[in-house]
Amino acid sequence: MVFVLLPMGLSLYFSLTDYSLLESPVWVGAGNYRRLMDDPRFWLSVRNTLLFAFVFIPAATALSLVLAVALSGRLRVGKLVQACIFIPTLVPMVATAVVFSWLFNGEYGLVNAGLRAIGLEGPSWLTSRAWAVPALVLLSLWSIGQQVVVYIAAVHEVPAELHEAARLDGMSVVGRFFRVTLPMISPVVLFNVIVLTINTLQVFAQPYILFRTKDGQNDAGLFYTMHLYDNAFVYQQMGYASAMAWIQLVVVLILTAAMWWASRRFVHYRAA
Repeated sequence: MVFVLLPMGLSLYFSLTDYSLLESPVWVGAGNYRRLMDDPRFWLSVRNTLLFAFVFIPAATALSLVLAVALSGRLRVGKLVQACIFIPTLVPMVATAVVFSWLFNGEYGLVNAGLRAIGLEGPSWLTSRAWAVPALVLLSLWSIGQQVVVYIAAVHEVPAELHEAARLDGMSVVGRFFRVTLPMISPVVLFNVIVLTINTLQVFAQPYILFRTKDGQNDAGLFYTMHLYDNAFVYQQMGYASAMAWIQLVVVLILTAAMWWASRRFVHYRAA
């Protein structure tokens, strides 16, 4: 009641007011929401966030599944590789973003230095609108170890007799994955995709460190929660920021509900 419902109620009220944090709120009704529709930086943050989500969620899901299936076998170095994949998730996001900000530096970053070594000219990863989202996707893929570990556990739960029956029927390795493994672990895939969607639409720390410059915000890397934060605590427009927060909440709820609805057709649960 105190730490969830009360702040949500206040946020909804503030979204209908002009509130600067230092003065009393002034009722404006739906004025903040109408203002959002005419804010070009709002739409830029929406574009960047959705583009990041559309690229990162499928890429992270596919890569996690491939790694999980590859590591679920009886490999001698399987446990070591699992540990190496999981370790990046233990590093704080801020530390990871700082390291990648040096790696992706357009002038003296290690990534562009490696590209120059093979005769290629690297892009301006952190200032170009064309490369800002790919840079954030690569950073985020560095920390998919948690999803990989969950998928490995799910793959181990698939009954061995199903794989044996498919093998006797002449089904290939790829066929067994798509017709046996993937349907059996589909509830876990649904869980991971929902969590990834929620986290991706609220991404903040990594782009804030990557794309924040000494002169302020680099619009090439302006994401939704960063724009929300700036309005709330830099420009002191708490009412406007609260309206953005509620739009974000509604979008997340709609997408989650849509995935639950689609899961009735694509997700298979084993009988108890």
